[in-house]
Amino acid sequence: MTTGATERTHPKERLLDTAGRLFYAQGIQAVGVEQLVTEAGVTRATFYRHFSSKDGLVVAYLEARGARVEEAVAAILAAHRGRAALLALMDMIGDNLCQPGFRGCGFLNAAAEFPDPAHPARVHIAEHRGWFHGVLRTVVRDAGHPDPERVARTLVLLRDGAMVGGALDDPRVIRATLREAAENLLAS
Repeated sequence: MTTGATERTHPKERLLDTAGRLFYAQGIQAVGVEQLVTEAGVTRATFYRHFSSKDGLVVAYLEARGARVEEAVAAILAAHRGRAALLALMDMIGDNLCQPGFRGCGFLNAAAEFPDPAHPARVHIAEHRGWFHGVLRTVVRDAGHPDPERVARTLVLLRDGAMVGGALDDPRVIRATLREAAENLLAS
C-alpha cells in the first residue's frame, strides 16, 4: 500500500531513498531486490527500468551519499578558510557521529561488503576518498601547514577511525578527540 506522498515521489527517487535507508541499516548484501521494490512501492520492472542491476543501484546510492557530503563540504568551504575550515569539517564529521542511528561510514561499510577493488562500488568509493583527501590537503595548505599532504593523509585515517569509533564507543568522546587531533596536527 502506498501513501499519497509515496505516489507523488518519482519511483527512481523512492528506490534510492529506500536503498539508502535499508543499505545503511541492514547492509547492502543483506537487502535483496524483492525487499527494495516492496518497501519502495514499485514493481521489479520499474526497478530494472531505472537500474540495470542491484549493483547499479548500489553505485547510485553511493553517488547520492557522496553528493550530500560534497554539498555539506562546499557550504563549509564557502563560509570558512584555512584553520577554521578544517575545524568546521572535523565538527561536521563529529556531528554526524552523534546522530541517532549512526552506524559508521556508509562508504566504509560498503567497501567492507565489496572486497574486489575493481567492483564499481569500490571504484566509486576510491574516487570519493580521493576527492575528500584533496579537499583536506587544500584546506591544510591554506591553513599554512608546511606538509599538507602528510596531514591530509593523517586526517583521512583519523576520520576513518572516528567513523568506526563513533559507531562503537561514545560518539561525543570520539567527536572531541577528532577535533583535538586535528588541532594538534595543525600545530605540528
